[in-house]
Amino acid sequence: MMARLRHLRRSRPCIALVRAFVVGAFIASPALARQATLVVGNDGGGSVEARVAAVRQLQESGTRVEIRGGYCLSACTMYLALTDICTTPQTVFGFHGPASEVYGIGLTPAAFEHWSRVMARHYPEPIRSWYLSVARNRTMGFYSVRGQDLIEMGVAAC
Repeated sequence: MMARLRHLRRSRPCIALVRAFVVGAFIASPALARQATLVVGNDGGGSVEARVAAVRQLQESGTRVEIRGGYCLSACTMYLALTDICTTPQTVFGFHGPASEVYGIGLTPAAFEHWSRVMARHYPEPIRSWYLSVARNRTMGFYSVRGQDLIEMGVAAC
């Protein structure tokens, strides 16, 4: 499995990512969230801190998450922490290290280490180890991983 992650093709740096984050509607009502399925379309990521809170709420509410879009980039990949998640084989996941909100500006070493570890906690093995040793060091652009590769590593298929 680690060999599969070592040979990922690099995608070109993404200067502007579409940010679509619609969890709020599903977690506003705990009763609704317990019965809901969140279908993630094309999700460009966003704030790691906000995604940590959203993932926690989704896990606590028992909401199923289905990643069915063409892409799930950056903080979107943190949905992989959920126990009731699936993806389609054709979805492309984009992994990169934490950076400031200004594209191309790095974090302090302490902040980089902190946020890298926060993100890594949201990945199952062997993705976690690969992320910490390889992917987090790329802060411009991202590494592309197909949903099919994640399915072969144990993520459920939708």
